[in-house]
Amino acid sequence: MKGWQRPEKPPSRQPVLPGLFSPPKTRRLATPGEQALETARVRLVFVALVFTLAWVVLAGRLAYLTLSGSPSDFQNDRTATGEAPARRADITDRNGNIMATSLPTVSVCADDKSIINPDEAAKELLAILPDLDPTRLNDALHGDKYCAMIKRHLTPHQYYEVNKLGIAGIEFRPDEHRLYPADNLSAHIVGYTDIDDNGIAGIEKSMDARLENDPDPLALSIDLRVQGIVRHELAQAMSDFNAQAAAGLVMDIHTGELLSLVSLPDFDPNHAGDATPDQRFNRATQGVYEMGSTFKIFNTALALDSGFVHMGDMFDTRKPPEIGHHKIRDFEEEGRPMNVAEIFVHSSNIGSALMAERFGPERQRAFFERMGLTEKLSLEIPEVGAPLIPSAHDWNETTMLAAAFGHGIAVNAVQLAGAVATIVNNGIPVHPTLLKKTGDADNGDQGTAAVISPRTSALIRAMMRLVVTRGTAKFADVPGYMVAGKTGTADKIGANHHYEDNARVSSFIGVFPVNAPRYLVFALLDDPKGNAKTHGYATAGWTAAPTIARIVAQIGPLLDLPPLTKADVAAADEKLLQPLGNLTVDGVPVEEGDGYASVKPDGAE
Repeated sequence: MKGWQRPEKPPSRQPVLPGLFSPPKTRRLATPGEQALETARVRLVFVALVFTLAWVVLAGRLAYLTLSGSPSDFQNDRTATGEAPARRADITDRNGNIMATSLPTVSVCADDKSIINPDEAAKELLAILPDLDPTRLNDALHGDKYCAMIKRHLTPHQYYEVNKLGIAGIEFRPDEHRLYPADNLSAHIVGYTDIDDNGIAGIEKSMDARLENDPDPLALSIDLRVQGIVRHELAQAMSDFNAQAAAGLVMDIHTGELLSLVSLPDFDPNHAGDATPDQRFNRATQGVYEMGSTFKIFNTALALDSGFVHMGDMFDTRKPPEIGHHKIRDFEEEGRPMNVAEIFVHSSNIGSALMAERFGPERQRAFFERMGLTEKLSLEIPEVGAPLIPSAHDWNETTMLAAAFGHGIAVNAVQLAGAVATIVNNGIPVHPTLLKKTGDADNGDQGTAAVISPRTSALIRAMMRLVVTRGTAKFADVPGYMVAGKTGTADKIGANHHYEDNARVSSFIGVFPVNAPRYLVFALLDDPKGNAKTHGYATAGWTAAPTIARIVAQIGPLLDLPPLTKADVAAADEKLLQPLGNLTVDGVPVEEGDGYASVKPDGAE
């Protein structure tokens, strides 16, 4: 109809949002070009919306990670970027100092099918990595593998130089390398891994699954400060006395925790492949030794606790028992009857054997079993030697007499330490461990029956103190720290399975402070030689005892044990020695010689 007009549409209720929406069109798109532009505009708006939402999500995720600091999330982010996650947990000492850790590295490999000129590639790689074996490199570049390994654990400089070559087919893979910051200091404890981070010695081997599956650091009982002191003093003693080897430890009697465990010679676990078998051998746990007169601690404890011997009993050391065609001899013969305290303090082999005759071989064997001296020690590393002892069937009078002063049975240092700690700990068993304990709970099961009575333990502690103040270990005394202990010097068995005339193992096992036993210390020197300062003597009182004194003087303050005054020491000594009785204590003269566990032919010196 002429004059009719299309009514106007009502205005749109949709708000105008710049960049996203536009007002509705009032006309149709007439041309294909206009339609294409409109389609493109809609698509761009959609893409912009998607990117905006993505950035919002990423920003929120980043804010969450920043605020929460979740280690697992950061670990996943490292994996997403191609960086190898640190999959093996750290090993630390008791104070959190790192003893073993894993660092991210890069390894280079070859995709053989992508390498255009293998010979030229080999030439260029050898110029940067001259330590590569040319034959193996040639095989890797001419093989048929997707990623033939060329070199593990490149240094940053090597990675930069190889990458700069731009050789097609040469690829990099994230890797990790096990590092031991303490170097030689903890080699026999921590151990080491192979190139693929599989534990093959020490804690690395025994706790391999734990280190692989639990990212939390594994805390050991070791105190690297104490470890450093013990290692230094043992090394010095080895040098001073030209010894073949040495071993030592410090143990917390309350918990059984080993604060130090040293074996010399040692090695650098960062280069374990360069170490000799002698360096890798752990003398503190693998090595078993006849410990000499230190075993008189067990012999005397059994004699007193069984009731077959009393402190006032006298034994005529002028009449030595015989072992086969050999007579038991004392290093410094007193030539008179002696009581129990004198036999212990003067380290009389004859007196110890005479005491053993009262309780017999069956009781001795059973007691050694209760002390944990007849079975392989349970410890958290695989390198543990089993004791060398006669079978129960062969444990006869001869075995009994020899074992009374530390011959005929060989144990390792940690095994000896655990048994002596049990004796001075009121007879409550102490179990050595290399793992840090949590809380203040004492070691072992307090419900476990004591091996000896508290009274016997007190008597042994008192006599061990006399050994230091009046006996064979005067050089072990440290002012203010009330050291107590027992020397042990034993003939060494040679390659012909006979005792050598001029070879020995000298050791000292001590406790401090003995009035309230807290720490046990031990030092062993394998075949030390006397020098001018020792007047030619190489026995334990001249070699191992002063080594322990230097160790105690240094670690005492570190372990929060301030030295006592002279007055306090005198008062503590009086109380400590009281169970022995005044007559016994006063009757023990100051020793001038040194106990030596030996079996000599009749008439020999």
